[in-house]
Amino acid sequence: MKTKKYIPADGLAGLRENFKTDAISGFIVFLLALPLSLGIAKASDFPPIMGLITAIIGGILVSFFMGSRLTIKGPAAGLIVIVAGAVAEFGQGNSDLGWKLALGAMVIAGLIQILFGIFKLGKLADFFPLSTIHGMLAAIGIIIIAKQIPVLLNDNPLLAKGMNPVELLLNIPKFIVNLDIKATFIGVVSLVIMLGWPFIRNKTIKMIPAPLVVLLFAIPAELIMDFAHTEPPYALVKIGSLTDNINWNVDFSGINQTGIFIKYVIMFALVGSLESLLTVKAIDLADPFRRKSNANKDLIAIGIGNTFAAFLGGLPMISEVARSSSNVNNGAKTRWANFFHGVFILLFVLLAAPLLEMIPNAALAAMLITVGIKLAHPREFIHMLHIGKEQLLIFTGTVIVTLFEDLLVGIAFGMLLKMIIHVFNGTPLSSFFKAQTIVSFEGDTYYVEIDKSAIFSNYLGIKRKLEEIPLGCHVIIDLKKTRLVDHSVMENLEHFKSDYEAHDDGGTVIINGLENHKPLSNHPKASRKNNVKIKYEEVN
Repeated sequence: MKTKKYIPADGLAGLRENFKTDAISGFIVFLLALPLSLGIAKASDFPPIMGLITAIIGGILVSFFMGSRLTIKGPAAGLIVIVAGAVAEFGQGNSDLGWKLALGAMVIAGLIQILFGIFKLGKLADFFPLSTIHGMLAAIGIIIIAKQIPVLLNDNPLLAKGMNPVELLLNIPKFIVNLDIKATFIGVVSLVIMLGWPFIRNKTIKMIPAPLVVLLFAIPAELIMDFAHTEPPYALVKIGSLTDNINWNVDFSGINQTGIFIKYVIMFALVGSLESLLTVKAIDLADPFRRKSNANKDLIAIGIGNTFAAFLGGLPMISEVARSSSNVNNGAKTRWANFFHGVFILLFVLLAAPLLEMIPNAALAAMLITVGIKLAHPREFIHMLHIGKEQLLIFTGTVIVTLFEDLLVGIAFGMLLKMIIHVFNGTPLSSFFKAQTIVSFEGDTYYVEIDKSAIFSNYLGIKRKLEEIPLGCHVIIDLKKTRLVDHSVMENLEHFKSDYEAHDDGGTVIINGLENHKPLSNHPKASRKNNVKIKYEEVN
């Protein structure tokens, strides 16, 4: 007889049971989130304090609605590109106006995210090919680096004003020539700390968040160099008081710029939801108690948080992966860790706001550049090459088009390119959006036969059939009749197998029928093409 595994209680019972561990984890995440929220807001051309307002709302309010237990809600570096783009396009050079008009698009996007959850579109992330999603994230990383290099060097903001990402990268020599030596020193040392911290082996020292170490260095260094009297005003963070900034800041007149308004509503809703869903999936895999989050409920919570934050002037929020990972690693048990992280940020803003205005912007830029490097690290390109040359082509194509155009065009290009590659690999057009999936059972054994193709664009139908199978059964997924099984489906089927077998009911999953499929690379989850079957069907 199996003993039931311990699962932390939720709600008020969870607060009483896990108060200490969740409060400690929430405090450590607060130390990480505080400077990053400021930096993300500033890089997004929002007032810096608005990043903190979003983190406070994401912690204190959203915790009561969210469908995941361990994710941390707050502003994300991955949305900097979209937010800054919205401010620039709406404001046409007037960032204060652009900020308020961008908030109007954010409110509508938040309401759409609520509808995503209500209509159970939490499976949205499974529709997009993984190579395109990773390409989008890598492009965002490159853009963040390009935007933050002039800030790291404390260049006059007018030098980089109006430049697109490619122009920013091409003008790096110009930014270096015009650098401010004192601020650059703080920025470079901060960058070394951020990049070097993961290599520290002492577990006790490593528990201290790297952004906190940066602040412990940067603030005293700034005070010694007397930035307040010797450096230009743009060298230091300016936030003001929380009470002065809590207003009804949203302006809906941006709807008159119909094309721009619709474009940014789609990007806020789509990219924000995708990043959140991917984080929820990743943190579920890291949860030591193997709990399954309710993705639809989490989308509703994110939508509520975004709508509320946008009315007050805050940035859009997501389930943020770095802070969520830190939360898991620091022993959080329940949603209350996210709540505590919001409470600690609120208390700090109310009691110690002047300390925040001692932070050099160069130090915040170093933190964001580190985020950008993680997103666009060369190992991402190498990883895609290992999965398959076609994956690298899609990944790189998405990056390039995003850099020269925007995220929406980049995602669309990546998906279109993947579909073209699938056609060349023999995928019938009739199976692009609907997989012929037959489920039968004998006793407690379920047979799932998939015909023609199993690819990213038809996986939602396959997943729906798989999720209808009761727990505790023996599931055999047969792919022998497919012409192509792509990388996204190989990855998702492995996730299904892992999730299904993680339950205590004793269920098993076997993936069969790939004997005649030729993998397009040596990677275990590479796309697989059934050349034998294609030849057989052509003869007949």
